[in-house]
Amino acid sequence: MALCLRVSPTHGRPESETQLLELREYAAFRGWAIVGEYVDHGSLGPKASRPSLIRLMSDARAGAFDAVLVWKLDRFGRSLRHLIQAMTELAAWGISFASLQDGLEIRADDPLYSRIVGALAEFEVSRTQERVKVGLRKAKREGRVGGRRRVAVDRSRVLAMRESGASWRAIAQSLGVGLGTVYRIAQPCSKNVCR
Repeated sequence: MALCLRVSPTHGRPESETQLLELREYAAFRGWAIVGEYVDHGSLGPKASRPSLIRLMSDARAGAFDAVLVWKLDRFGRSLRHLIQAMTELAAWGISFASLQDGLEIRADDPLYSRIVGALAEFEVSRTQERVKVGLRKAKREGRVGGRRRVAVDRSRVLAMRESGASWRAIAQSLGVGLGTVYRIAQPCSKNVCR
């Protein structure tokens, strides 16, 4: 069993000692032998460096322990996406997972493990979709259209450059647009749309 926790920079040592004490007591109550404690102090935000978590994942891959006990899910994963990725990796390595405050315990061989990770992944996808929809509604209210702005490029200039022997890539670089934009502009007119 490995204990893993992250302590916010504003709280520091007393919080980590309290969390560690409770994790140790719970592990003792369950009869789990603790082989390592992985504590990150002052790591905040999704991009923050978490050396202890990196070490935990490395040790898990090496088979140093068979289970991870965390204080709380949001103290383990830097983001929901990271949580899903880490839990997927732990499951693949045969590592059980438990979260004290969330009342979650999943054995590595439990089919529920993959269902929970899948449900979390689905939740993340729906959250992302909802954020996109909210952004599009906001843009519409403000009179903007969602998506990338169209770049105005003269079709005749693209065709003239191409006829003079320039490569598609050279044309795109010369005009400061993407290769796809150049291809799209150079396409012949369809029966419905002419660019």
